[in-house]
Amino acid sequence: MTQLMTFENIREHESLSMYRDTKSARKVMMKEIKRVIEANPIFRGRLEFPIVKGERLRRLINQSLNWQHMQCEDPHQNPAIDTLFVDHVCDPQPSQTISYQSPACSVKSSLSTVAQYASRIGGSFPAKNPATKVIEDSDVLSKRMPIVTVDEVTSTITDHGQNHISELAISKDLPSTVIRTLNEGSSPVSMDFHPVWLTVLLVGTSAGEIGLWDVSCGGKMVARNFNVWDLGACSMALKVALEKDSHVSVNRVLWSPDGFLFGVAYSKHVVQLYSYIGGDELDQILEIDAHLGGVNDLAFSSPEGELLVITCGDDRTIKVWDVVSGNRCFTFEGHDAPVYSVCPHIKDNIPFIFSVSTVGRIKVWLYDNLGDRIDYDAPGLGCTKMAYSADERLFSCGTSKGGESYLVEWDDTVGCFKRVYKGLGPNPLSAVQFDITRNQLLAAGDDHMVKFWHMDNTQLLKAIDADGGLPANPHIRFNSDGTLLAVSSSGNQIKILANANGLDLLQGCGNDSIDASGVESETSRKNGNVAEVNSKTTGEATYGEKAWETIERPSQCQSLQLCADVKRTKISKLIYTNAGDAILALTSNAIHLLWKWPQNDLSSSGKATTKVQPLLWRPTSGLQLMSNDLSSTNPEETMPCFALSKNDSYLMSASGGMISLFNVISFKTMRKVMAPPPAATCLAFDPRDNNVVAIGMDDSTIMIYNARLDKVTNALAGHTKRVTSLAFSTSMKSLVSSGADAQIFVWNADEWKIQKSKALQIPDGSKLRALLQIPDGNKLRALSDSDTHVQFHEDQLHFLIVHKTHLAIYEVKELGCVNKWVSDSSEPISHATFSCDSQTVYASFVDGTIGIFDASVLVLCCRIKPSAYLPADISYTVYPLVIAGHPQKPTQFAVGLSNGEVHVLEPLESEGEWGILPTVKRNLESSAPAKTTFQGFLYE
Repeated sequence: MTQLMTFENIREHESLSMYRDTKSARKVMMKEIKRVIEANPIFRGRLEFPIVKGERLRRLINQSLNWQHMQCEDPHQNPAIDTLFVDHVCDPQPSQTISYQSPACSVKSSLSTVAQYASRIGGSFPAKNPATKVIEDSDVLSKRMPIVTVDEVTSTITDHGQNHISELAISKDLPSTVIRTLNEGSSPVSMDFHPVWLTVLLVGTSAGEIGLWDVSCGGKMVARNFNVWDLGACSMALKVALEKDSHVSVNRVLWSPDGFLFGVAYSKHVVQLYSYIGGDELDQILEIDAHLGGVNDLAFSSPEGELLVITCGDDRTIKVWDVVSGNRCFTFEGHDAPVYSVCPHIKDNIPFIFSVSTVGRIKVWLYDNLGDRIDYDAPGLGCTKMAYSADERLFSCGTSKGGESYLVEWDDTVGCFKRVYKGLGPNPLSAVQFDITRNQLLAAGDDHMVKFWHMDNTQLLKAIDADGGLPANPHIRFNSDGTLLAVSSSGNQIKILANANGLDLLQGCGNDSIDASGVESETSRKNGNVAEVNSKTTGEATYGEKAWETIERPSQCQSLQLCADVKRTKISKLIYTNAGDAILALTSNAIHLLWKWPQNDLSSSGKATTKVQPLLWRPTSGLQLMSNDLSSTNPEETMPCFALSKNDSYLMSASGGMISLFNVISFKTMRKVMAPPPAATCLAFDPRDNNVVAIGMDDSTIMIYNARLDKVTNALAGHTKRVTSLAFSTSMKSLVSSGADAQIFVWNADEWKIQKSKALQIPDGSKLRALLQIPDGNKLRALSDSDTHVQFHEDQLHFLIVHKTHLAIYEVKELGCVNKWVSDSSEPISHATFSCDSQTVYASFVDGTIGIFDASVLVLCCRIKPSAYLPADISYTVYPLVIAGHPQKPTQFAVGLSNGEVHVLEPLESEGEWGILPTVKRNLESSAPAKTTFQGFLYE
C-alpha cells in the first residue's frame, strides 16, 4: 500500500496496469470467482437455477387464494384473483346467500392433500419399501400424470346451478325392483357383497351371527354363531366382559379386496378373520383381542403389498394388524372419544387412514408412529363414515347427536365441502348408513326408504320404499358392479333389489350355485365317445368334453425351436411382428429377443415358417440387445409388458421399472418415461395414431400417453386392482381394459370416458381351489389370480377374455357374453389368443398341453400334448407361459416357455389345418341351432 501511494497514477504499477474503473474491475473479479466456484467438485451440477413451469406457479397462486377464500364469512363463486394483492374478502352479495356453511371453513387445520403434507415433513414414512417415496416436485409428477392448468380459481362452495341430469336415464340404473327376500334369525346390522362372486352376500346380525347367502337362489350357504376360538389366549378384560354379559353383536363385516378373506368386528373386544373360497366351509384364520370395549369398524389395506387389517374401537384407538402373523404393526392414539369408523386410502402413492370419532372429529394418519397429521370436524359433529368412490372422489355421511344428517362430497385437496346433498330427514335414533356404486350413484337408508343421488347433483334423485317394511334407517349395500342392492328390513329380513342387469345376472346364475356340490359335470352328459356339444345352446362348454383329436407325437405336426446364444429365463411376453416375418419375445430378466426369418429358397416370402431357422437379430451398429430397466425391481414380482407399433418400427416395453421406447430397427433406446411407482403392467398402441399409447398401471389407473408430446394427456380411473390387459377397437372407437379385479371396462377412445363395465363371473370356490392347486390348509397364501387377458376379434365387435379358469367371447356394445368355455380339468389356462382370422382360439395350459378351439362355439377340437413339440428329456415342469398367433397364417402359432425357449408350431402340410374328429364335425353341424343365448343376451 505504501508503494502505491508514491505513484501519481496507480495504473503505473504492473499488477494494476489493466485496471480501468470500479465497474469493470468487479466484472473481472466476478468472472474469476465464478470460475473458481465452478471448478470446485462440491458445487458441480448444483449451480443452475431450477426451471419453474408456469402451471406450477399458477397452482401455488390458486392454492393461496383457495386458502384465503376459506376464511371468508360470506364466500362466493369464482373469487377474483386480483384480490390476492390485499387481504382477500368477498364483496357482500345479499341476493346470493349461502344456506349452509361448512364447519371446515373455521377449523384450525385444513385438509390439504396428505401427499402435499408428506412432502413437507419428508422422511417420516417407514423405510420398509424403498419404492414408496414422496414426490416433492410436481414437475417430476408430470412425467406420469396429466398436467391440468387451472385458468380460473373456483370456489369450493356448492354450485346450485348445476347442469340438469336426465332423471329418466339414470333411473334405469337404479336397483329398485325387489326380487328376493332373505330371512335372518336376528336383525341384520352389517352386510357386504363378495367383490368377485356378485351374488354372494355376507351378513352380520345383532345376535352375533354371521351368514353367507347366495342371493341368486335365496339360499343360506354358511351360518356361524359367535364364540371365542381360544378363550385361554384372551385378555382378562374380555373374560370379565363376557361373564358380566354374554351377549355379543356384530358391528361390521367386510370382504378383503381379493375376496378370499373376510373380517368380523364384534361389540366386545374381538375381531375374527375367516377365509372362504366356495362351498359351505369357512376356515378360521385369525382371532384378535383388538380393543377394550367394542370394535366399531374394520378395513383392509395393502400399503406395501402386504395385506393389513385396520380396526378402531371404544378405547379411542386405531390399530393396524398384519393378517398373516396377527402382529400389531401400529397403534394410533389421539381421539378424545370412541372411534366410530376408519377409511384407508392411497393417493399419489402415499398410504393414509381417515378416522372419525363419535363426536365427529376427523383425523388423518400415516403408517408410522408420529401421531395424526390432520385434525378437523365432520359436519354435524356426530357419527360419520367416509368412503372413496372408484374415481377417487371422497364422500361422507353422518348424523349429529341432535338427529341432523349430512351427506357431503369433500374436496380433499383443501379440506372443505364441494357438495352438500339435500333430502335427508331428521334421524334422532341412529346414524344414517350410505354406500357408493360404480355408476355414479349414492344411496342412503333414511326415513324408512332408500334414497338415491347422482354424484354430480345435490338434489334427491329418487326415493323408494322397497315394497314397505323398512326400518327408520335401513342398512344398505351395493354389489361391486351396482346391479344389486341389499337392504335390511323389519322382521329380521333382507331385501335384494336389482336393476335390469341385476335380473340378468340372477337369471344367469340361477342354475349355477356357488356351492360346488351342486355343479353338474359335463362328463356325465356324454353320449358314447362323443360329448353333447352344449356350447351352441347354452354358450358354455367344458374341458371334460373329450371328443377331440389328440396330437402326441412329433410326426403329427411341424414344430421348430428358435435358437439363441443368449442366457434366458422364462418368456414373459411373445408377439409376431405385423409383417409376419419375425417374432419378438420379452424374457423375465428384461431382455428382448428378436428372431427374423431370411428370404431364401425354402422361404421365398421371408415369412415365419417351421422349415427355416430364423436368425437372432443384432444391429450392425454393435449396440446391445434391447433391455428394460430392472434397477429397482424384483423380476419375480413384476408384470412385464410391451406393445409394438403397427409399422413394426417402435416398441414400448417395461419390466417393472421405467417404460422404454425402442427403435426396433436400430435397437436404440429413444426415451425412458414414467418412473415407478406406479409401475406399468400392460401397454397398447392406439391403431389410429402410433403416437398414442394406453398404459395400464399396477395402481389400477390407465394413462393415455402421447409420445410426440412426451406427456400424459388423460388418466382413467375405474379398476380397483392392477390393470392386466388393454385392447383397442377401431370400428367401435373404444378401448377395452381388464384387471386383476375381474372387471371389464369399455372406454370411449375419443373422450376417454367409461361407456360400460361388467364383472366377470369367476367359477365357484371349489373349482378355483382345484385349478390353483391350493391345499385346504394353506389358507392365507391362496391368491385370487384374477389376472385377465383381452384380445379383439377380427370383426372388432367382439373380444376374447382369458382367465385361468375359463375362456369367453364378449360383444363390445352391451358386454354380453356370447360363448364361454370353463376348464373342468385340474390345470389352469396360462394364456390364449385368436388366430389371425379369428376362427380359432389357441390356448396353453400349465400341464404343457395346447388346446385348439373352434372360436365360433368355443368347442375344443384338437389337443396337442407336450410330447409332440418338446424334447423327451425336458423337465415335466416346463410349460407355455404365452402364446401368439401368426398375423397372416391362421394355422401357425408360437409358444414361449417357462424355461426361456420359443417354439413355432404348424399342422402337417398333408393336413393343411389342425385336425378335428369327423364325429365332432358332424355333431357341430347337426346340433347348431339358429340362435344362441347366454345370460339373457340373444344373438343370431
